Amino acid sequence: MPSTNLAETVEPPELRTHPIALVPAILVCGAAVLLFGFMVPIAGYAMLAVGLLAAWLCDRSGRTERLLADLALIAVGQVIISTISLKADLSNEGMLRFAVVLGLAVLVPYVISRFLYREHVIRFPWRTGRRWNRTQWLYLIFVTVAGWLILPFYFISSGVYENWPTVTDPEQIARLLVGVVAVGTWDELFFICTVFVLLRRHFPSWQANLLQSIVFVSFLWELGYQSWGPLLTIPFALIQGYTFKLTKSLTYVFVVHMLFDAVVFAVIVYAHTGWPAIFLLAR
Repeated sequence: MPSTNLAETVEPPELRTHPIALVPAILVCGAAVLLFGFMVPIAGYAMLAVGLLAAWLCDRSGRTERLLADLALIAVGQVIISTISLKADLSNEGMLRFAVVLGLAVLVPYVISRFLYREHVIRFPWRTGRRWNRTQWLYLIFVTVAGWLILPFYFISSGVYENWPTVTDPEQIARLLVGVVAVGTWDELFFICTVFVLLRRHFPSWQANLLQSIVFVSFLWELGYQSWGPLLTIPFALIQGYTFKLTKSLTYVFVVHMLFDAVVFAVIVYAHTGWPAIFLLAR
């Protein structure tokens, strides 16, 4: 991982803030547990509403600045996502539904922020002009090897690979690959470049990272990373946020995610077909 220093670690929020701001932020981000973890939308929407009301009260008191505006963007994204089931569906209709709804969950907050708020907070920094250093290249190797060692055991021993459709013929396998790449890309656009970035305006990076990981992991749970999956997805979400903070590069966190997801794809195919037989801890 790239090195950092104390100044970067304690980087202050952009806007006027107060410790009480954590209350509405926890409510808004915690609503993801109800929406995607327990799948009780009414309770989730109620929690979002209470969180936004609390954010309004914080702003109105003068303790915080634009907390409601930013948490509302996160809430809007969650509500949009909650309109569909996140169970993997490789049919034409299912893939189109995912593309439209998840696309809107990124696009709508961006458009509101850019054109209604007239801010340019949500960005997608594919090109930073910085060369990756040796540590970053070594980290990519580490991620690949760690995924190769851990993911087969997790998916197969827990049986969670069955949360994805059975893929046996080339067309199904190709559809799975497209789905894995698309959702993995979307993860970074929404959870890191939208949720994490908005939260960092109000909270120290470590708090913003913990908050975004609640939403990230809850989404992954409904998507299929269940059983003891959170033991993997929580560290992954936190590391992705931390990596983005250090590199400020969407391209880099995207490559990390794609390497991880390449192993996920191969494991799911292997679990259904017995190919490719390249894993040591598959049983």
